[in-house]
Amino acid sequence: MNPLALIFRNPFARILILTIAVSAYAASGSSEAGISWGFLIMWLMGGLSLFLIGMEKMSTGLKLAAGDKMRNILSILTKNRVMGMAVGAFVTMIIQSSSATTVMLVSFVQAQLMTFVQSLGVILGADIGTTITAQLIAFKLTDYALLMISIGFLLNAFSKSENQKNIGDAILGFGILFFGMKLMSDAMKPLSSYPALIEVLRNLENPLLGVLAGTVFTALIQSSSAFTGIIIVLAQQGLISLDAGIPMVMGANIGTCVTAGLAAIGATREAKRVAMAHVIFKVSGVILFIFWIPSFADLIRSISPVGDGVGIAKMAAETPRQIANAHTVFNISLAFVFLPFTQLISKFIFYIYPERIQERGIAPSTKYINDVALGTPSLALDLARSEISRMAKILGKMVKSIIRPFFTDEPGMDEFESKLTFAEGIERREGKIDYLDHKITKFLLNLSQKEITDQQANEIFAMVSVVSHLESIGDIVNNNMLPLIARKQALKLDFSKEGKEELEVYHQKVLRQIYRLRDSFSEMDPERAKKIMKKQQKYSDLEAKYTVFHLARVQESRDASVKTHEIHMELLDMMKNVNVYTGDIGKIIFNLAHNDEEG
Repeated sequence: MNPLALIFRNPFARILILTIAVSAYAASGSSEAGISWGFLIMWLMGGLSLFLIGMEKMSTGLKLAAGDKMRNILSILTKNRVMGMAVGAFVTMIIQSSSATTVMLVSFVQAQLMTFVQSLGVILGADIGTTITAQLIAFKLTDYALLMISIGFLLNAFSKSENQKNIGDAILGFGILFFGMKLMSDAMKPLSSYPALIEVLRNLENPLLGVLAGTVFTALIQSSSAFTGIIIVLAQQGLISLDAGIPMVMGANIGTCVTAGLAAIGATREAKRVAMAHVIFKVSGVILFIFWIPSFADLIRSISPVGDGVGIAKMAAETPRQIANAHTVFNISLAFVFLPFTQLISKFIFYIYPERIQERGIAPSTKYINDVALGTPSLALDLARSEISRMAKILGKMVKSIIRPFFTDEPGMDEFESKLTFAEGIERREGKIDYLDHKITKFLLNLSQKEITDQQANEIFAMVSVVSHLESIGDIVNNNMLPLIARKQALKLDFSKEGKEELEVYHQKVLRQIYRLRDSFSEMDPERAKKIMKKQQKYSDLEAKYTVFHLARVQESRDASVKTHEIHMELLDMMKNVNVYTGDIGKIIFNLAHNDEEG
């Protein structure tokens, strides 16, 4: 489990962290005559650490409180490019994590819920959404940090509703984030009297140096919000001008691509394309803006409020708001500049990362689940559902094709892969089923170790049971029904006409159950699940009825019925077992969907 999650699950640990921070903050007020560089570095690092901890806490709380709603908004409202950009900005503004939004996009593209071109508009919007933190810092909400911490702690400690606890966590995270900023701001006050540092910061008005500094520092701490906050804190002390802050903010926008790039290493091609889109948007945007930074600075000054005072006091009053506005205007401008060209950019990225032409069905692999999604539980559950639905689809092919050899002398080639024999097709799909059983179960168990709600925990363990049942059906087909074919063919005798019709009808009904299962699980449809449960009972009664009919024919000493008796009964019994498993899975889906509606 994430160490931060362990810390914040313990209220005493939370209080201890805040007590240490408050003590450091109180101590900082006693150093007006001079300053120890060791203490200054401690305050700066402590403030930055609290900022990053707060960001993590806030993002986790918001994702738990609003993850399902944000996911649904993203999946429904992204057909139009402009709407996609607006949705991306709104979702990222709420959950304050462009990385979480990006993970959702990768997964939606993989699941074919949206095209890669559509995702580009959301990426541009997500970059706008991340600027809200800088705006809040510039509005000096840091003065209310302890109030937010108190409200968040009280909500988390005394609320009975899990959703309210998550909102409390988010507010607590906001408070810790802003308190970290205040620590850094107060620690930097004495630095305004150090000419050497002022000279270094003045040199950052050189655009190339500023962009480089912003890129490197953001890449190191992997948080553009944190570095932008540091720039604003410097500006609040009059240590940095707008002309120096703009290139550093631009560098921070490039540096944040490192996070996406690291996440794409070893990931799917969809993830690599999203990371490449981030790099193209950010680097191209900086190249477009860097040559007219003075004009851009004048524009920002003209739309920003004017502060009181003169000299450093005036700069300290005006510049923080100006830098926050520059950060927002830069990202909004990029969005509107690149939005009309998303189709062209998409073609370029596909040229760099083309689709791989692979022979279908050779190596087992997952299609939807990936470890990156574990950070967003609501999304991870969606992906797991898609993967399980795919597992049921593969199983449907096994169940569909297994009956044919019982009614023909020669099984022939596989129904779905012409290069495979019938037996090879069954065995390969069984291998895929076993592989998916292992991967999905491992994915779900890893997810259960994350910060999740009780409802999500119930869904995880229900899914584990569903996967186990599906794997058991695959075992019935491969381990029991497949060997039965050889015994049937050794008889060199067909079933009776009536027996053959009954087996065919029953097989079709069981196969239909698999299809219902696949559809009901992908949509979590309680009505379809309820139908599966009803049909399971109906088909169990039908199996008993067909058994009676067959035994009656055996009693009449019909030659075909007598000689195929064992094969007939075993085959019917195996299909009945498949039917029972589908009914059990239908019950799990129904209970899960019913609990979701109640929740």
